[in-house]
Amino acid sequence: MNSLFARIMAVVLSVILLLTIALSVLSYLSLRDQRINARLDYLASEAEEIAFLAADQNGGAGGMYLFQSSRRYLNRMAQKVYEEFGAYIAVVDRWGNVMSNIQTAYSEDPDFVASLSGEEISEALQQVLAGETIRVRSMVGADAAFTVGVPFMQAEIVTGAVFIQTKAQRIQGGTEDLLWQVVAVAVLAAALGAVAVSVIVRSIMKPLTSLTEAARAMAEGDFDRELNENRGDRELRQLTRTFRDMREKRKVMEESQREFVANVSHELRSPITSIKGFAEGMAEGVIPPEEHPKYLRLVAEESNRLSRLVGDLLQLSRLEREDAALEKTEFDMNEMLRKAVIRRMTDLEGKKIEVECDFRAEPCQVKADQERIEQVVINLLDNAIKFTEEGGKILLRTEKHGTLAEITVWDDGAEIPPEDRPRVFERFFTADRAHTSGKGTGLGLSICQRILEMHGREIRLLDSPAGTAFAFTLDAV
Repeated sequence: MNSLFARIMAVVLSVILLLTIALSVLSYLSLRDQRINARLDYLASEAEEIAFLAADQNGGAGGMYLFQSSRRYLNRMAQKVYEEFGAYIAVVDRWGNVMSNIQTAYSEDPDFVASLSGEEISEALQQVLAGETIRVRSMVGADAAFTVGVPFMQAEIVTGAVFIQTKAQRIQGGTEDLLWQVVAVAVLAAALGAVAVSVIVRSIMKPLTSLTEAARAMAEGDFDRELNENRGDRELRQLTRTFRDMREKRKVMEESQREFVANVSHELRSPITSIKGFAEGMAEGVIPPEEHPKYLRLVAEESNRLSRLVGDLLQLSRLEREDAALEKTEFDMNEMLRKAVIRRMTDLEGKKIEVECDFRAEPCQVKADQERIEQVVINLLDNAIKFTEEGGKILLRTEKHGTLAEITVWDDGAEIPPEDRPRVFERFFTADRAHTSGKGTGLGLSICQRILEMHGREIRLLDSPAGTAFAFTLDAV
């Protein structure tokens, strides 16, 4: 169970780790894009402010007033933007006047200034002078750059443009701190997730561990291990209840098997002890020679009893095999009952028993395994003969109910006490108060029940006002 817990934890933690890495990457990229967009928004707002100032103060002829009276102020604005972004800034009006920081930019980063494309700048300025605000990412030489262009207007007429271009790394740089923040949050989340999963998995595994221990105890013959059916989620509680039911059934089966072995041992020991005792008595002279025939007959009877017991055990064992199959054929149930009576005529005449055949369906064609149904009939008839008093009566009845044929065997012998009725089909149930008391192996009715179960039918002990009656059904043809 510990290895199972370790495997589950390994799988869950692997999934958590993969999800954490994926979410961390997505979070970092999202935060980085947000910061870049925020910087571009700021850069655009600075360009708009410069444009506003240029539009407000551009009143001189040919726009010269802007460059003569406000150059110093706008230079300070441009210097501020340059210090923050290292950008090339140009303010251009429609009359071709240009104010730029190209000299400052060149002194600080000559390679960047040298890589500026006059053609691209001219095209961008034409877009802005046409009244369009631009924000694009392009390549300046071998480096990526961001370009922001904002027009300024007077009397709803575009009179100039503010153009700002800076290296992409100045906009994108400084995001390393985001990476470490995301990593720190991811590690913390993964750790908390691992702890939570460990607690949850342990809470799930605990009832499973109890089930494992109970199963191990059951394998060792201990069926009394306590199980908490209210622990765990709904599926685990259902599993615990199912296991409990299985354990109870297994306990009953084990007890039944032990009782079966004990009964078999007892039933075998009784005739073997008798045979041994009689044989030793005759061999040692304890039994006089003139009484040998009498005791030899007893030995023969006990041998027959032993043979019947072994035969019944073998038959029941064959019937309970998983590969036991039926060979169904169509036959007349009435004819089978007549033949069964003829086969037992000596026993019937010996006890002067009257047999009445009430065949309400004539013929009574059924589809079943003929050989095995014949065994059911013989067992029920033998049972009736054994417990019918001399001069008694046995009734055999067949009748059809739709697609079923019902066969009933009734005798006017002693009734089965109410407390014994639920147990008459149990193996070896031959208690003194039972209807089969001491006169059989106690397996006959069990064999009948198993044969009918194989046919998908059942045999029943009927409620009879007098005597005892058994009935079973078969598929009618």
